[in-house]
Order: sequence, then C-alpha cells, then structure tokens
Amino acid sequence: QVQLAESGGGLVQAGGSLTLSCVASGSIFRIIVMGWYRQAPGKQRELVASINSGHSIDYADSVKGRFTISRDNGQNTVYLQMNSLKPEDTAIYYCNTRTYYSTTSWNEFWGQGTQVTVSS
Repeated sequence: QVQLAESGGGLVQAGGSLTLSCVASGSIFRIIVMGWYRQAPGKQRELVASINSGHSIDYADSVKGRFTISRDNGQNTVYLQMNSLKPEDTAIYYCNTRTYYSTTSWNEFWGQGTQVTVSS
C-alpha cells in the first residue's frame, strides 16, 4: 500500500544538528498527516512532531524551539531538522503517516526507523 523510506540518522555530538528525511511511496491517494515518532531504550514510542495536510504542526514539548518539521507535498516527503541536540534525544526515529490509499480507505503506516545517537 504505502511505503516509508527514512534517511539521515547517525551519530552527533551534543549541540550538533541532523536532518531526517522520509519519502512516502506506493498507493497514495491523499496524505492526511506525516510525522516523526521516537523510541528510546526502555521507553514508550512518543510523538516528536507532525504536520497535516493543512500544514498544522504539533511538537512534543521537549523539542519545541530545537526541532523543525516541514513537508514537501509534491514529493510526499517530510523532513525533521534537529538542532541543539541533547543526549536525551538519542532514540530510534520512526516516520509515520496516515494516508488515504483509495478514495474511501485510509490506514496508518510506519517506516523501519533510523537511529539517532547524541554523545555527551
């Protein structure tokens, strides 16, 4: 149905920056929302940021002022610019979308995840 391909993770020192990218492909009729979640070891997966078709944006309180989400509708791509990274940002970051894959049916899809490690 819909596939998500993430890129851009890696190892960075505290205070550094990384940009994550996620491209959606497959049977895309209309994207409702795209976003990023993260899961640190021993913790639950949490929302980092999301952007819907009307470009309304939500951020987790812990990343406000440091992370910026953006979306290229023409390319079905969402980006997460991460600045002033902290060791507590270390996690696997997952791309997520809720997308109509037909005129009447939608579902939620996940990427495989990309590791972000911030060293102190």
